[in-house]
Amino acid sequence: MSKIALITGATSGIGEACAHIFAQQGYNLILLARRADRLAKNAHHLEDKYGITIKQVLADVREKENLSTALEALPQEWKKVDVLINNAGLSQGLDPIDKGNTNDWDTMIDTNVKGLLYVTKIVSNWMIPNASGHIINIGSIAGKEVYPNGNVYCASKHAVDALSKAMRIDLLPYGIKVTEINPGMVETEFSVVRFKGDEERAKKVYENLEPLIADDIADAIWYVVSRPKHVNINDMLIMPTAQATATIIDRK
Repeated sequence: MSKIALITGATSGIGEACAHIFAQQGYNLILLARRADRLAKNAHHLEDKYGITIKQVLADVREKENLSTALEALPQEWKKVDVLINNAGLSQGLDPIDKGNTNDWDTMIDTNVKGLLYVTKIVSNWMIPNASGHIINIGSIAGKEVYPNGNVYCASKHAVDALSKAMRIDLLPYGIKVTEINPGMVETEFSVVRFKGDEERAKKVYENLEPLIADDIADAIWYVVSRPKHVNINDMLIMPTAQATATIIDRK
């Protein structure tokens, strides 16, 4: 059987771009996402285009029991996952801490931290008997520094940074690689989700500069995964040329 990559948040943005590049490289895919119509459409397109096989997992990473049931229901041969891309994540709101919406906080922590943990626990236990595997955690520049009104989102991505380091230590005896990919500004649905559908406000985030696109990050992820077995790239911070830090941006 071909190598297998499991990608969460697989129906848009970086997750969708990763699905394309790994399919192009001949990987069979487990695509995990919440949106059934987009999941089916993407899966059928990739199978037709690249001649690979895809298992669709309709699940929300926040829902521990449903997630576990959906993943454990996969056939045994599909549990020989070579690459896990923990991509599912989001930001909600951009408010100072005293005005923050606690429902937004729960959504970010449940998705970005707990969801990543739930998926990783299941899949790492599939990898351990094979003494191999590669876990890619999608972090953020927000996990390396803190910016105004980013409070809980930044905290959640700082948690991803810490968890990536801890996973690398805990999984070392089993030959499992762990890499953290930390993008700066990437023009995807990220800002639309952050601003809860306000497309005009989201568009202004990327005005007068050339941001990264999802394919840039997917390309970096493929580079990391395609290194020789004895090489692991622990941490990668990727910014558009026009961005120096989370808040210092050159807008022409």
